[in-house]
Formats: sequence, C-alpha cells, structure tokens
Amino acid sequence: MRHLIGILLAVVMAALLFFAGAWGYLRLTTLTSPLSRMPAGGGSLLSDHHMLVGLAAVAGTGLLAGILIAAPRISPLAAGLPGLLLLGLTVLYLVSVRHAVQLIPLKSHPYGAGFEAMLVHGILGAAGLAMIIPMFVPSRWRARREPEPEVAGDTEYIPGFGGITEPLSSANPGSYPELGAQAGPTGPQPGVQYQTLPNGLPRRLVT
Repeated sequence: MRHLIGILLAVVMAALLFFAGAWGYLRLTTLTSPLSRMPAGGGSLLSDHHMLVGLAAVAGTGLLAGILIAAPRISPLAAGLPGLLLLGLTVLYLVSVRHAVQLIPLKSHPYGAGFEAMLVHGILGAAGLAMIIPMFVPSRWRARREPEPEVAGDTEYIPGFGGITEPLSSANPGSYPELGAQAGPTGPQPGVQYQTLPNGLPRRLVT
C-alpha cells in the first residue's frame, strides 16, 4: 500500500513538473532575455508580478520534489520514477536531439516549450539525478515498525477473578484463596508439580 501511494505521488510530481515547473521556468527565462536585459529592469522583483508568479511555480515544484526526496516515510518510488523518466529523456537527448524533442507533448503551449527549455539547459538531467537518490537508500524500501511494548514480568491466570491476568511479581499469594492454595505461605501442596518463575514465586503446572 505504501508503494502504491508512492506511484500515485510520482504521477502527481510528474504532472506538476510538466505544467507548473515548465510553465514557470519559461516565464522566468523569457522575461530575462536577451541576456543584456536584467530582470525587472534591474529594480525590485517584488513589483514584477509576472516574475513572482513564475518564481512561485518553480519554487512550489522544487518544494514538492524536496519533500518526496527527504521524507523517510514516503516510498522512494514517489521521487524515483519521475527522476528515472527525466534521466531517460536526458540520455535520449544526448544521443538524438530530434527524437528527444519529438517526445515532448504540447510543444506549442507554454508547458511543452518550457519543458523543452529545461531539457536543453540541463535542468531535467540535474533534477533527475537528485530525485533517484532515495531509490539507493535501503531503509526507504522498508516500512518503519513501531517498537513493541516491554513486558513488565511473567503473568499468570488467577481463577475466580473474571479471567483477569495479574503479574505474579506484584501479587500477594496469601490475599487470594485460589492462589494461596497453590503457592501460599503453607508451601506447595504435595503431589502437585510446580515451576519456579524468575521472580521466585512458584506456578502450578496444569496437567
């Protein structure tokens, strides 16, 4: 179930990277071109709403990717599967630029154009290398188990008290008639087999 949720998160991560991340990256790069032109005319970016929206889209995408990479309770598939996809596309781009670009959908829209720009500038390759790191951590593949509660001592069934199990280490044999008949101050009964518990009290063996 944990890895199934990780696969669903991988789909969400890939969709957010393609639509929000690519769109924001394209907006940031188009506003800063040509290279001689400085963003916001060299002034404050707080007054440039277009730049802030693009920066927020890229930052939100990076934040989700960072959570999927760093959170130990999340399956490594959540970040690893999109990372493998980005690395595979980057390797294909190195081998054949034309085939890699043809695989990008919606190139006529800002999403596809921004995704292509991220591929050309090496952003997808760098992001893919970071996102596959959890897949090489063995502890990320195992679900964390809660520690088992410690047992205070040996327990024994005491008849006549509604089936309540009481620890013999804290019980007073003389206070219960049934328990006193087995291990009271008068000593063990003859002909009855007993087992000595670690706390020093005898326990009657039922035959």
